[in-house]
Formats: sequence, C-alpha cells, structure tokens
Amino acid sequence: MTADTTKIELADVLIRNTLQPGDLGYIAYVHGELYAEECGYGLNFEAYVLGGLRDFANEYNPQKDMVWICEHKERIIGFLVGQHRGTAIQFRYFIFRPEYRGIGLGKKLMEAFVDFVKSSNVKHAYLWTTNEQEAAISLYERFGFVLSEEKPSDAFGKPLTELRYDLHLA
Repeated sequence: MTADTTKIELADVLIRNTLQPGDLGYIAYVHGELYAEECGYGLNFEAYVLGGLRDFANEYNPQKDMVWICEHKERIIGFLVGQHRGTAIQFRYFIFRPEYRGIGLGKKLMEAFVDFVKSSNVKHAYLWTTNEQEAAISLYERFGFVLSEEKPSDAFGKPLTELRYDLHLA
C-alpha cells in the first residue's frame, strides 16, 4: 500500500511520544527495508541497527529519553529517537517512508528534537550518518549540526564514509 503524496498533509500525521510494544522491531524493519532498497546496504546494516536498538531498549528511560513515532492512518511511517548518553543526547533512527518525505515532517521533528535538548538542560547532541544521506545532512546542517568526524567503513555491506555531526547549544 502506498500513500498518495498529493493528499498527505503534515496535519494528518500523528506524532506520539510513547514507546509501545512492536515499535523497536518496526524501526529495525523499516531501516533494513529502506536502506537496502535505496542505498544497497546489506544485512550487516540491519544487524548494526538491531544492536543499537537492543542497547536503547535496555537503557530506555522515559523520564530522560524521547521518541517521536509518526503515524498516518494508523500506520507507522517514521521515527526519531533522542537518547541520553552521558552528558549528551544522541539523535537516532531518523527515517520516514519515502511517500512522507517533503511534507515538512523532518523539519518538524528536528525542531522538536532541538526543543527537547534545550528542555533537558543539555548543551550537546550528536548523530551518526553516512555520506550518502545528502538530504538529511542538509537538514542537520540547517539546524546547526557540524561535521566533527569522518571514518571509512564497510560495516553496512559496501564501502562508504560514516559521519558524526555535533550540535553545541550555548
């Protein structure tokens, strides 16, 4: 089932901040499916996502961490996770089904994430991505994230460059 992008409005997307059974498994599924299709990532990438989700599930604290689960017509269509990691917050699992891109949902979640960081009295956030995620990188940079580290990797079934971006708030 594909959504008709001409009829999708940002106002039609429900964003919930409660983690429910099945959400983490679905995050892994969407990452595995979309990144294989769009970027040619292999099973190693899905294993990487599953490992991170296992750690997140074991460390999840709803009083400190935040999830944004995006739904349209009772179907999950995207995610973002903000996880406290020591003195910083890690921005993780930011992905949308293709038919929901370009409606302003990414910008809305970026704003919500930055507000969350500020309200947490944390001055530093970071994320990891790859050089292939050009649209996402552009959005990160518009919100003040700055490239801080690059490392070659073949962990996702093909050679690429992993990138770390940091956000420092005054």
